[in-house]
Amino acid sequence: MKFNYLRKDFRFGRKRIWIMVVCIVALVGIYIIWKWPKDVVPDAPVVVVEPVGKDDVEIYGDYVGRIRAQQFVEVRARVEGFLESMTFEEGSYVTKDQVLFVIDQRQYRAKVDKARAQLRKDSASVRKAKRDLERIRPLFEQNAASQLDLDNAIAAYETAVASAGMSKADLEQAEQELGYTWVRSPISGHISERHVDLGTLVGTGGKSLLATVVKSDTVLVDFSMTALDYLKGKERNVVIGQKDDSRSWQQSVTITLPDNSTYPHQGLVDFAEPQVNPKTGTFSVRAEMPNPERVLLPGQFTKVHVLLDVREGATVLPLRSLMIEKGGAHVYVMRKDSTVERRFVELGPEFGNNVVVERGIVPGEYIVTEGYHKLTPGMKVRVAPKPAS
Repeated sequence: MKFNYLRKDFRFGRKRIWIMVVCIVALVGIYIIWKWPKDVVPDAPVVVVEPVGKDDVEIYGDYVGRIRAQQFVEVRARVEGFLESMTFEEGSYVTKDQVLFVIDQRQYRAKVDKARAQLRKDSASVRKAKRDLERIRPLFEQNAASQLDLDNAIAAYETAVASAGMSKADLEQAEQELGYTWVRSPISGHISERHVDLGTLVGTGGKSLLATVVKSDTVLVDFSMTALDYLKGKERNVVIGQKDDSRSWQQSVTITLPDNSTYPHQGLVDFAEPQVNPKTGTFSVRAEMPNPERVLLPGQFTKVHVLLDVREGATVLPLRSLMIEKGGAHVYVMRKDSTVERRFVELGPEFGNNVVVERGIVPGEYIVTEGYHKLTPGMKVRVAPKPAS
């Protein structure tokens, strides 16, 4: 009896162990299922988007230019003689026709006196020949004088008139040469230092260059542009160097001084060479610039900033939205369903932190400007809220 009781107790213990094992397995299974990683739907990336803009874009070009005086005139002696006096201060402002130098006038005054005396003599001969002709003509009509007498009287009168004309011309030439002894300024401007000393023989037999006068209240700026610049301008119907009153802008010029400051006055391009230099592939362009304070000096080099074109209503993108690859430039465009599309665009000129887009996108579309590096085409995105202003 005791054996049967022990056997029955053993079965009951084994059954209880199995129940405990099953419970433990069940608990472990529940725990594993509870801890098993579930499929997680990733959050859409957050990006910054901006609408594609439209603006009037000014396109500039930068070149190296050189300042040139609008007028640079040499003052030369036109008659020979010794330089007697100088009537100006070197480096000062002189006016047109102001007397600058005086050349020895004695020989030229003598020529004037001689020519004037000869003219008086010839004028007297004209008057005598005229009176003789007036006496002979009535006598010839009355057959009291021969044809030969009349012809001689006419010839004498005409010869006297011609001689008087020559004497008058000689007097004018002598007076002109006397006038050249006063050397005058051909233009208004600032004069250089004298190139000769007083007492020097000047003119055809000596030094003729006495000084130079520079008109620098307006200066010219010379610079060179490439043939490619010209072709790009033609594509936009802009002819470099020609004023076009049909447009709202002109080819203005701003220059930078050697101290990197910007010159306060603007100029305009007024001329372009009609041919390209085959050695350099460039052509010369000229701009006229006001210089009332004489800040710009002839011969000075400067940086030239030229307005080449104004693109009205151009499509504009910020440069930070572009991705440049070998195949070209592209941007991410956000559709209405918040998915993104990769779009290739054709770029135009850059200005500031923006760039003109020729084709590939239109104003009003939204492009991703920040966060596009983590995007793939077709991905859904979330737009970051605008920061409070």
